[in-house]
Amino acid sequence: MPRTERQVLAQLQQLVGTPSVSSTDPDWDQGNRAVIDLLAGWLSDMGFRVEIQDVTANGGKANLIATLGSGPGGLVLSGHTDTVPFDEGRWQSDPLALTERDNRLYGLGSTDMKGFFPLAIAAASAFTAEHLQQPLILLATADEESSMNGARQLAAAGRPKARAAIIGEPTSLVPVRMHKGIMMEAVRVTGRAGHSSNPGLGNSALEGMHAVMGDLMTYRRELAARYSNEFFQVAFPTLNLGCIHGGDSPNRICGSAELHFDLRLTPGGDNATVRAEIAQRMQSLAAQCGLDIELRPLIDDIGPFEQGPQSELVQLAEKLTGHTAEAVAFATEAPFLQRLGMETIVMGPGSIDRAHQPDEYLELEQIQPCISLLQQCIRHYCL
Repeated sequence: MPRTERQVLAQLQQLVGTPSVSSTDPDWDQGNRAVIDLLAGWLSDMGFRVEIQDVTANGGKANLIATLGSGPGGLVLSGHTDTVPFDEGRWQSDPLALTERDNRLYGLGSTDMKGFFPLAIAAASAFTAEHLQQPLILLATADEESSMNGARQLAAAGRPKARAAIIGEPTSLVPVRMHKGIMMEAVRVTGRAGHSSNPGLGNSALEGMHAVMGDLMTYRRELAARYSNEFFQVAFPTLNLGCIHGGDSPNRICGSAELHFDLRLTPGGDNATVRAEIAQRMQSLAAQCGLDIELRPLIDDIGPFEQGPQSELVQLAEKLTGHTAEAVAFATEAPFLQRLGMETIVMGPGSIDRAHQPDEYLELEQIQPCISLLQQCIRHYCL
């Protein structure tokens, strides 16, 4: 095994073995600072200038900005350091211990997306600050799998700055230049409870919720007609009615009910506009039904992302990989980096089909092609 590959495996073993789950459930949620400290140590030893940016007041969650070289422009290689929660009983091996079998590296985050960091570090190891005419920046973020607060904080701070950014989410090394956004919303309907023997004693929140759901499904069809985009495998915005809770007894008129849904908008649409339209529709329903209907966000939304097909970064990635850039349905930190003025794509090792699953793995055959691809991108933007 080549020395570079041995180092990749050793570093990935340490990263996988350092828990960094992020979750909206406080019972699961952890910090990522130990992972950030590992990366900071390795990159500092390579001559990178290392800055740790606290995302939480206690520093338990943090971003890392590591810079080799100086000047304007350059390239950002970016990834998130957190993972989703896991059920150890559904794994064939310890999720927090990197396990090699069948030419695959199994472990939590091996593909989504701790595996990207050792490969980016290996690519960077071919260069020194003296080589670079423009800076190479390795960026590691917190909480991508939950709030995206790490990326939000970077965007608010206005850094890092570069000409281009590659986010190493798993795409099997195929460039991605477009993805949908995501909103998660709650609709709470409040009526008046009463004895079921006399409908006049109450005003059913569940019957009001029936009207809400019907209206949302009508609106879903309107969105599909308005924002259809054939570049996506699912060519239209999706609106999924995820869960509903309400009522307490079959012989009691329901006093309140709540629906949670997500909406994934294609580029060309705007989350704020869509939310305002939904709010207006809910207000109209409330007046018609004599109910109180409240719409509130469950998360801070992520906007749709699009990088133009003629942009320098997309053209370079297509040339180097031999693949035409694609669109995906999952959301990433790309809109936040693009907001900083960088051309941005998503392109990394491993398959998104393995992410968020028991027995997540990264294929060994992806290691050397990824390192080579990143080195070519570094040469283009930094030399």
